[in-house]
Amino acid sequence: MKTYAILVLVLTIILVSNSVINAFQPPRAKKITNKKLVHGTELSDDYFWLRDRADDDVMKYLLDENTYASHFMKDTENIQKLLFEEMKSRIKESDLSVPQKVDDYKYYTKTEAGKQYEIHCRKKIKNDSLEEVLFDENEYAQDESYFALGALSISPKHDILAYSVDLTGSEKFELAFKNVITGEVYPERISSTTYGIQWAEDNETVFYTLPDETGRAYKIIRHTIGSDISKDVTVYEENDGQFWVGIEKSRDRKYLIISSSSSGTSEVRYLDALNPTGEFKIFSPRRKNIEYGLAHHKGYFYIITNEDAVNFKVMKARVEESDRNKWQEFIPARNNIMIEDFEEFENYLVISEVENGLKKLKYYDITKQLFQEITFDEAVYSFYLSSNPEFETDVLRYQYQSLTTPDSVFEYNFNKGESILLKQSEVLDKNYSPSNFRSERIYARAEDGMAIPISMVYHKDLAQKYKSETFPLYLTSYGAYGVSSDPYFSSIRLSLLNRGFIYAIAHIRGGQDLGRPWYNDGKLLKKKNTFNDFISCAKLLIENGYTSKDKLVINGGSAGGLLMGAVVNARPDLFKIVIADVPFVDVINTMLDPSLPLVKEEYEEWGNPNDKEYFEYILSYSPYNNIVRQNYPNMLITAGLNDPRVSYWEPAKFTAKLRELKTDNNALILKTNMEAGHAGASGRYDYLKEIAFEYAFIFKILGIEI
Repeated sequence: MKTYAILVLVLTIILVSNSVINAFQPPRAKKITNKKLVHGTELSDDYFWLRDRADDDVMKYLLDENTYASHFMKDTENIQKLLFEEMKSRIKESDLSVPQKVDDYKYYTKTEAGKQYEIHCRKKIKNDSLEEVLFDENEYAQDESYFALGALSISPKHDILAYSVDLTGSEKFELAFKNVITGEVYPERISSTTYGIQWAEDNETVFYTLPDETGRAYKIIRHTIGSDISKDVTVYEENDGQFWVGIEKSRDRKYLIISSSSSGTSEVRYLDALNPTGEFKIFSPRRKNIEYGLAHHKGYFYIITNEDAVNFKVMKARVEESDRNKWQEFIPARNNIMIEDFEEFENYLVISEVENGLKKLKYYDITKQLFQEITFDEAVYSFYLSSNPEFETDVLRYQYQSLTTPDSVFEYNFNKGESILLKQSEVLDKNYSPSNFRSERIYARAEDGMAIPISMVYHKDLAQKYKSETFPLYLTSYGAYGVSSDPYFSSIRLSLLNRGFIYAIAHIRGGQDLGRPWYNDGKLLKKKNTFNDFISCAKLLIENGYTSKDKLVINGGSAGGLLMGAVVNARPDLFKIVIADVPFVDVINTMLDPSLPLVKEEYEEWGNPNDKEYFEYILSYSPYNNIVRQNYPNMLITAGLNDPRVSYWEPAKFTAKLRELKTDNNALILKTNMEAGHAGASGRYDYLKEIAFEYAFIFKILGIEI
């Protein structure tokens, strides 16, 4: 009897143990084959069913993956908490932005300790002791799992605030209006608007944009404050699915400007801002692959265009003379310098350029008829122009940072020719000093011989150990849409650098880091340059002794997640860890479905797979379709259930297929935020927790104790 009891106990322990083990085995998604024939090629998709979020099994699979991820990371919970507190301790939780003068007011934002979101305020210049809170994001976000502000714009007379909010991550915003003098909230609510609104100069007319069923901003609507929205008027509707629309106002507030743009073509309409019920006039009709934008200055439009100028040029024409034959050249096209931005002031024209992979800030003094440059001391840096709302001014505000210099707000005085530092983001870490870190730029040689820049930052102590040992290295990039991977500062990153990591940015083709040709060489039928460039960068970092295959961590999000999927399929042996955030990995299936968000808009980025040549090319690199039976590195993949840009099912399908085919025992976890969209967690503290989770995953895999 005693023996029997012992046997039962042993069996029970075994069964319970097996149950616990099985409960935390990686989830296996069921397979339901979906087939379709495209250009004579059969596409077979066993995980197509994951697209149906109304299916209970889909939600169960996502939750099972989250449970598994939590279990896998259970032993890092204390590390995550430590990292979160460490990151939080470096930021100034209660802080103020530098006030921005607009007419008789100073506008600014502030944060308060313990609060997730910003508070938008102003003061009258003549009485700056009295603060007016215009909009407290925390009040609107209270009791909400997600919050995003789409637009916040004060009327020309500074009395009516237009604001729009998104509480799901869907990027569909509800637009509302409030009189900030009386406190009256106007009765109208306009749902499902897209980003941005624009006031006319009559102080009662506002323009907003609406999306179509795919999320494309396609319609500009005129609304009169206080009126029923049924009386709103459509002023422009874009019927070409590859184009999206937006509306802005010239810096001198004289013209409302509607832009209709695709990835490579644009068309602009304009209207007197004091006559909002008038008819918008086309400045120059669209022509395929010709882009242009307008800046108004004293009766002239300055036209930034790529016509016969791959890196853009600036032309000049009277407002009433839009005929191309009457345009005058202001800044000529140059092969090695790209014009990135152009802003007009009363006496100065400001130009942002890119030369040899570095941004340059220049301006034209209209009185002196002379070009000047605002120079920077560091070898690797980035800057961007602040809002600069005033047209009649002698100062220019810009923000500067580098891999070692925190975000810094400067004001350049045109008359004195000098910049003054107004504010630098504080790093609340007694051990932090820019002098403790080194940044540099090296170059990898791509397969076709092109030199690919890599920007790096590391603690100065690593320089003494270089060549005698290798270091963990975090390599990131994006490489799409002409978006440059500018070097920037992050106090969060110190949690890696202080533990012996090198942080590196690969400036690969597909971005615009070295000008427009750099972008053109990484899109459409040249997209594989993007992936090959990244692999070349990784190989150089290994071959030159900065890191090794068992210490190399790579990261990319969205289209950068496509990059992660493509390179890990091609060279899984190069990487120890892959972090793919909301990755665009089911490229061919997505681009074949025009009902999905962004598809038609992106034909000029990836190609239209209804054309056999593009179909075959996209299929040859689409990460989901190129998963094979081989070893893969450790992978952390994230998704957002409400993501309107990269649908949750792309990373979910990618994970499910990897689980089916990979032949290794390396970690693979999928973490889906069930309450967010493309950008992940919306609150600043929640964002830090997401990064802490990612870093803890890295430390666990690399065996780094903290």
